[in-house]
Amino acid sequence: MNKRRVVITGLGLVSPFGCGVEKFWNSIIEGKSGIKTITRMPLDGHLVKFGGEATTFEQEVQQNNLLDPKEMKRMDRYTQFAVVASDEAVKDAKLDISKEDPYRVGVIVGTGAGGFDTFEKQHLAIIDRGPTKCSPFTIPMLIVNMASGRVSMRHGAKGINKAVVSACATSAHCVGDAYRSIQYNDADVIIAGGCEAVMTHIGIGAFTSARTLSRRNDEPTRASRPYDKDRDGFVMGEGGACLILEELEHALNRNAKIYAEIVGYGQTADAYDMVAPDPTGAGAAKSMELAVKEAQIKPEDVGYINAHGTSTHLGDIAESQAIARVFGDLDTNKNLKVSSTKSMHGHMIGATGATESIVCIKVLNESIIPPTINLENQDPEVANLNYVPNKAVKQEVNYALTNSFGFGGQNASLLFKKYEK
Repeated sequence: MNKRRVVITGLGLVSPFGCGVEKFWNSIIEGKSGIKTITRMPLDGHLVKFGGEATTFEQEVQQNNLLDPKEMKRMDRYTQFAVVASDEAVKDAKLDISKEDPYRVGVIVGTGAGGFDTFEKQHLAIIDRGPTKCSPFTIPMLIVNMASGRVSMRHGAKGINKAVVSACATSAHCVGDAYRSIQYNDADVIIAGGCEAVMTHIGIGAFTSARTLSRRNDEPTRASRPYDKDRDGFVMGEGGACLILEELEHALNRNAKIYAEIVGYGQTADAYDMVAPDPTGAGAAKSMELAVKEAQIKPEDVGYINAHGTSTHLGDIAESQAIARVFGDLDTNKNLKVSSTKSMHGHMIGATGATESIVCIKVLNESIIPPTINLENQDPEVANLNYVPNKAVKQEVNYALTNSFGFGGQNASLLFKKYEK
């Protein structure tokens, strides 16, 4: 059968810079950091005291009536992020689901961890007051599919509904699976993305114990430094991101604004280690190769890659070498730009793939490539690539790719194209 073309018609985002895509985009283009000391919990005893916290979220929700206060209390923070991001995306797409066949509108929104905040609070309630004292909403608040369920209820979408869970590759897989579902006529429209809220004691404490987080408590804005020789781990972030994926003719028939076309999706596994990447980068390279192959383009056609680029020693090296293997380095491909926006917003775990898909789409539309900030002394072990250090650059881009790699060895690559009729 002929696969259908799939386009992006709406964008929504909650990030450390606040609610809204434009707040986020303007900040990263200016090279601003959203990393700061954590405010939402006491930090006594914690070795890491900072992250990409969405500090203004509750204030913005209240000021702009984004969520009903009663319903908000029945949603974990990660679900709140998803619902607010989906609202912006649906509004941006000017999508009136009441005029659609609801069974042709789906939701695929995932999270890497689920309701950590709910789990912590309700576990403490049981320990302090007994096993009958946890909230009756505990289970529907903490399970990982509830963001997808809540988004569907919010908008009346009755089609495909599921939550992909693949750690830091989660929302890239969600967007990719939505793309596949529309390609093969299982839906006409899908709200796809991811969300994460792990600024909790167990979230920060567990990642600290795993020795994955930077400990630059005295200079948090300089802590996330992908490709820099002095990097010492990633920085936790939080938020939610949703995209409206739509079959091309369906979008044209309702005169929707089309931001970009999604033309390639690669997914592989390292089959190597629970948390460490395959140092050869073989799985990452194959994921990118599959996305390029599906798009039926040459590697040199890709002008921008938003790298997974977490600011870990092994991860940055392995991914950079994989990129150079597929696309060439500066000696053979001077057009390619690679940056890690995690240097500014932190690692948003289950929200990262969708967030960085939005970055790629904005690059295609605005012809500006965001920088990798804090890159002051490039590690000689990373590949010889243009990582756009510290300042955004103007460049027209026709194809942009984003990578997301998760604990467990899951790899996902998404390839976006500037829309042409």
